[in-house]
Amino acid sequence: MKTFDIIVIGSGAGLVVAEAALMGGMSCAIIEKSKFGGTCLTKGCIPSKMLVYPSDLVREAEKGHRVGIGFSKPVVDWEKISKRMWDQINHSIHIEKSLKRIRNLEVYKGTAEFTGKKTLQVKYDDNSFSEEIQSDLIIIATGAESYIPPIKDIEKTGYITYETFFGDKFPKKPWKSLIIVGGGAIGTEFAHVFSAFGTKVTIVEMKPRILSSEEEEISNIVEAEFENNGITVLTNSKVIASDKKGDIKTLIVENTVTGERKQIEAEEIFIASGLKPNTDTLKISNTDVKTDEKGWIITNEYLETSQKGIYALGDINGKYQFRHKANYEAEILINNLFTGREKRKAFYNAVPWAIFTCPQVAHVGMTEAEAKNSGKKYWVGRNYYSRIAGGIALGITDDSTDNGFVKIIAGENSTILGVHIVGPHAAILLQPFVYLMNVDYRCERRQMNEDNKPVYPPLGSFMPINNSMVIHPSLSELTAWAIGNIEWD
Repeated sequence: MKTFDIIVIGSGAGLVVAEAALMGGMSCAIIEKSKFGGTCLTKGCIPSKMLVYPSDLVREAEKGHRVGIGFSKPVVDWEKISKRMWDQINHSIHIEKSLKRIRNLEVYKGTAEFTGKKTLQVKYDDNSFSEEIQSDLIIIATGAESYIPPIKDIEKTGYITYETFFGDKFPKKPWKSLIIVGGGAIGTEFAHVFSAFGTKVTIVEMKPRILSSEEEEISNIVEAEFENNGITVLTNSKVIASDKKGDIKTLIVENTVTGERKQIEAEEIFIASGLKPNTDTLKISNTDVKTDEKGWIITNEYLETSQKGIYALGDINGKYQFRHKANYEAEILINNLFTGREKRKAFYNAVPWAIFTCPQVAHVGMTEAEAKNSGKKYWVGRNYYSRIAGGIALGITDDSTDNGFVKIIAGENSTILGVHIVGPHAAILLQPFVYLMNVDYRCERRQMNEDNKPVYPPLGSFMPINNSMVIHPSLSELTAWAIGNIEWD
């Protein structure tokens, strides 16, 4: 049995921890069942943005007449768009090759399975197994996978998920028609992409509105703009059964309010109904690691699980499933495990995110409903794009269906409880508020000086930026990451 100083399961944010361990001279094993680089690089936010930006250009061109500019109908070069996307995904090949050349690192390509509290084996694609390996320090960063709702005959009918879309089911050209089951972040992004490329898109959402984690008025604006762009949105709708006739796939959809049923059809079905943990394939029951009722690994503020020596970060701990959150947790583990510095806690008071649909959506902190339910005193401020010169320059008026806004939820002592934006460049406009929200936590994030006395970052320093999550992937990373390039004398 091989023994390592550290075993890392998952090559997304887990790879950041592994690299730090290797720099410290530790022997390391990394286990990856799919492409190296994690979900974000290989089947998530990065390749999807290679599709989102061209879609944005199509929608921008369609609105050119509002400012006196006319365009002919855009020509979609799907081959070129696809190549740019695959070029990003194929970085995983270079990552895997470079990892295999690193001294003190053993790379395992397969599914990790716990055989004991500190032992694992790797199941390969041919159903064979590696020898057992062990370590007193194990990092679980396995991400999550698509949840497939119980729909009659759906396996027989066939469908795609974000995993298979960025894999063997990637289309040779945009579909003529597409049904998307789920109106969350993934579903609304893909609805934007394919509707812009000329696909007839229908979204089926069980809840009363799409983007249910956002402010209701933001959901309403996105839905109105979707319908303006030819996207059919069916809310309060549950998929009952499926079928396939020739090249056409059908779904039976039931309205959960009226009970009415109807049949809808399309060339393809995209299921985007949320995520589920993959702790079952890990055989986590062979350890003392506890999970919640849904199977997500329970971690404390130091990302420790219930078993000493095992940590979990990223999607698998069920806390805010975004790559920038996982990167943030990786940095905390690196500090706590390898540097000898004072231990840092993970704070989730200001986790930002963006949904790159049309119009774009960005969110940090509490919604108004959450603020109300918390019992805190709060006040709300709004401003609409149509009320500022920059918005008017974009051709947005009070009557525009895409007249978005910024909504700020303020608490006592001028604190920021939450900020919500819908409209052009929402992700960039949101980021400064994330930094401001982290200033309030500066005392918790003290550092120790040479005399072992606490030092607190002063107001006006860039420490709140260092301690904040930056929406990934967004242009806000351009400014935030420049701090790391400061050349100190």
